[in-house]
Amino acid sequence: MQWYEYLSYGSTGWGDELLSGLVITLSLAAVTLPLGLALGLAVAAASVSSSKAARWGALGFTTVIRGLPELLSLFLIYHGVGMLINNTLKWLNPEADFFELSPFVAGVIALGLVFAGYAAEVLRGAWQALDRGQSEAGLSIGMSKLQVFFHIERPQILRLALPGLGNLWINLIKDTALVSVIALSDLMRMANIAVGSTKKPFLFFLTVCLMYWVICIGCEFCIAKMERRANRGIRTL
Repeated sequence: MQWYEYLSYGSTGWGDELLSGLVITLSLAAVTLPLGLALGLAVAAASVSSSKAARWGALGFTTVIRGLPELLSLFLIYHGVGMLINNTLKWLNPEADFFELSPFVAGVIALGLVFAGYAAEVLRGAWQALDRGQSEAGLSIGMSKLQVFFHIERPQILRLALPGLGNLWINLIKDTALVSVIALSDLMRMANIAVGSTKKPFLFFLTVCLMYWVICIGCEFCIAKMERRANRGIRTL
């Protein structure tokens, strides 16, 4: 067979399997992003709050998450949470059936926690970089703290945090390859199956490499456009 026949669609090629794996990879990243961003925003808010307990809680979360390898976090969620759910079900009902945690759900939770741990630090740094004079000016003219946040602080936080969040998004896309080890049929797992069947590792791994590269280049282009839009009207030195 020629190399392009291995990548064709149908019963003789692996193109349709790679495409289905790509869909799962992109779906996993798309579902994880809002979860991780929302949790990261909550942790960032806790880290700058006036409550000492909230600040220590946020510090503990980011320290633990950033100190663990992503693969280990995935294993802890997939096996640990699954075991916890089954033990709880057995405690509530000794005759309960075995519950198997979905690899997709485990991947979303694990990667969402990792994304949140780093996003919280990016958002916290953006908040600390704000000019406090603007917030004080808003309060002095009768705006509430909530109005000051939404109309003055929030747009600037997003502008300052956008480059860091963009990098985290690209890392998230690449980290989705980790879920292949828990039997989720993502792009990387389908490539491994194809390699095992055809004994053509260079062909399929190079193809997957190019697919990830194209996706990341496209994301970088979109992020650059977002940054230019966010920085419109900002005078640069």
